[in-house]
Amino acid sequence: MFVIVGYVVVLGSVFGGFALAGGHLAALFQPLELLMIGGGALGAFFVGNSAKAVKATMKALPTVFKGSAYSKDTYMELMALLYELLSKVRKEGLMSIEGDVERPEESPIFSKYPQVTADHHIVEFLTDYLRIMVSGNLNAMEIENLMDVEIETHHHEGLLPSHVIAKLGDGMPAFGIVAAVMGVVHTMESVGAPPAELGMLIAHALVGTFLGILLAYGFVGPLASVLEQKADESTKMFQTIKVTLLANLNGYAPAMAVEFGRKVLVSTERPAFAELEEHVKQKR
Repeated sequence: MFVIVGYVVVLGSVFGGFALAGGHLAALFQPLELLMIGGGALGAFFVGNSAKAVKATMKALPTVFKGSAYSKDTYMELMALLYELLSKVRKEGLMSIEGDVERPEESPIFSKYPQVTADHHIVEFLTDYLRIMVSGNLNAMEIENLMDVEIETHHHEGLLPSHVIAKLGDGMPAFGIVAAVMGVVHTMESVGAPPAELGMLIAHALVGTFLGILLAYGFVGPLASVLEQKADESTKMFQTIKVTLLANLNGYAPAMAVEFGRKVLVSTERPAFAELEEHVKQKR
């Protein structure tokens, strides 16, 4: 939603200011300039990226028009799920959660938390390390190192679309210059034309530079920032799971282990201690 609002503000400010200054908006409508800039950028996008990067970017782009998938309620559900699983382990032993870990889609515990189970990456990460806990012979330091490597890999993969879009945006002004140069070449071919016609041709050429810069900094570049922020948000879920499980492995009770996980969250999504405690009681 904010992306659309931002685009409207950009267009309104740029084109509205131009019109208020006495400019003619029709002069800025140059579909051939857009074809050269957009087509050149699209071609470079496919040339400069692997099939994996292209697919990841295409999959990620629609998410920029949606709100955050990781709200305060989502984090509260995650911590309530962790508390319930660790409480069951504390009361009935590690083997008691083997069925929940092996078949989370059939687990009565996991089924209480649809916002968490909707993200298969989170479920896979959580169940994998719970499975390691069930298997025994645990070394908390080795588990922490393994978690760090996996989280780093996930974060690097999540940042791939933002890097791709950022590079695409960086190239837009250059393609705008290409379009402008092509316009200048066309103008020089028509050097014998009347001054008014030559002026129009030069204006058309300059529009190419304008469009390249506008698309880069007003449209494409901001998308890279949004995608980067979304990747950072998704990583916070993994860090919460990591800190909570490690606290439990080090002997802390479920309530205290979940408190460790709560402290990982940023202030805008972090529930108060009493708020989380009440939420956990309701879920149980």
